[in-house]
Amino acid sequence: MAAPKKSVVGPLVGAVVEGTNSSRFLVFNPKTAELLSHHQVEFTQEYPKEGWVEQNPKEIIQSVYECIERTCEQLSELNIDISNIKAIGVSNQRETTLIWDKLTGEPLYNAVAWLDLRTQSTVETLSKKIPGNNNFVKSKTGLPLSTYFSAVKVRWLLDNVKEVQTAVEEDRALFGTIDSWLIWNMTGGVNGGVHCTDVTNASRTMLFNIHSLEWDKELCDFFEIPMSILPNVCSSSEIYGKMKAGFLEDVPISGCLGDQSAALVGQMCFQEGQAKNTYGTGCFLLCNTGRKCVFSDHGLLTTVAYKLGKDKPVCYALEGSVAIAGAVIRWLKDNLGIIETSEEVEKLAMEAGSSFGCYFIPAFSGLYAPYWDPSARGIICGLTQFTNKSHIAFAALEAVCFQTREIVEAMNRDCGIPLRHLQVDGKMTSNKIFMQLQADILHLPVIKPTMPEITALGAAMAAGAAEGVDIWSLEPDDLSDIVMERIEPQINVIESESRYSTWKKAMQKSMGWVTTQSTENGDSPAFSSLPLGFFIVSSMIILIGARYISGIP
Repeated sequence: MAAPKKSVVGPLVGAVVEGTNSSRFLVFNPKTAELLSHHQVEFTQEYPKEGWVEQNPKEIIQSVYECIERTCEQLSELNIDISNIKAIGVSNQRETTLIWDKLTGEPLYNAVAWLDLRTQSTVETLSKKIPGNNNFVKSKTGLPLSTYFSAVKVRWLLDNVKEVQTAVEEDRALFGTIDSWLIWNMTGGVNGGVHCTDVTNASRTMLFNIHSLEWDKELCDFFEIPMSILPNVCSSSEIYGKMKAGFLEDVPISGCLGDQSAALVGQMCFQEGQAKNTYGTGCFLLCNTGRKCVFSDHGLLTTVAYKLGKDKPVCYALEGSVAIAGAVIRWLKDNLGIIETSEEVEKLAMEAGSSFGCYFIPAFSGLYAPYWDPSARGIICGLTQFTNKSHIAFAALEAVCFQTREIVEAMNRDCGIPLRHLQVDGKMTSNKIFMQLQADILHLPVIKPTMPEITALGAAMAAGAAEGVDIWSLEPDDLSDIVMERIEPQINVIESESRYSTWKKAMQKSMGWVTTQSTENGDSPAFSSLPLGFFIVSSMIILIGARYISGIP
């Protein structure tokens, strides 16, 4: 008879990680930072029109509950007492926006995802209202006016969804990013649920003053958003409330961080100048700037990094945001069908060994940092008869690396001190070909943790360190060392520069592809106008006339 597995003694911390495509629940030992168990559930992305990306809020919260239940069952099978879980942290996709009814708990519309482009005309209209010599939106929020952030999504919901308009008029509406929706439901929902967010998520709404750390009346008035629907803003590490049901009933929820801030904490980038790059659906480079708000001259964002306690100081970060990273691999799988699993892309890239002059610009949602061009669209160029699916797979991986180099260069110019290496995390870092490509294209060493769940670790650290929980010390001498792998560049600088300069040429060709009307309506403009039809018919008449004149039969 097999001996029972040894149980883990001592307090544990759980972490909910709600991403763009899936939810996870993970449990850590705070003394060693060891991951003990986890479960993941994917949820549906909805694309009702071109450029629109939505998610079902009820499916999201149910996926979180399922993850918690399955992880607790796994722990019990490992002879680990789930009553040892003393705190839960939450990490989430940022900017994704939803409004729900506080009396019924029902969402009033789908969650409008951070990648969604439907608000481009709203952005253009609002930008005309900002004085050229006083961009108070950027000076207060650190953000450019963009479809990316929550305020314009809320404005669209208020303008276009009757149920939202009525609920606001009747004081029934609550707004939140995904963290707010999760915490409200997990702490009771209609039965006393806590409506809150943390400073990192609030700083991505374009309604939050990152200097005063408060919702800003001038910003809310500018976007015409009632302040009554906004959540209470808290620090990233404090007890917000307790779980009201399920396996972990009465366990405090005591950590909340937007996913990129959670990864910064998980990478232990607590010192000014430390930076990390996370490869998820998109890719996001954050550099800790300490207690200083550093504003970028090169297309980066200024954002709140974390505030690890009610009475702790706020720390800021410069951020380079890239919309499409892991999403390009999903696109190869779901849209092109050239791979059946995401892991197959590494095998294809290895077979190719090079893109052979093929370059991929995955601007599916326009371009984020450093360009901020919502009219850009994806292109694949440099194709020949020799090009096959392996070269396209290789080019897709290279595309993420090139985009990372662009934001690393912008970061270096803004900070004045070039990065000497790049700390990385996220699912794509398990791809060895990709990691070597990244080191080669940056011509810098890339350092990755052997434990990949860094975002979850950051959320767990914030939860365990909260006052009243106090089971995870964030003092430098107490932090557990994470084993790292170092990848050195293997190609020479001349080759790296040549590939990068060609990439930049391809990037320019992707810009300015769509008009506001086509994005807003979700309709293809092809063959939809009289002038285009007239052009086609007249061209045919000219061609026929030319053949007749020249005597060609």
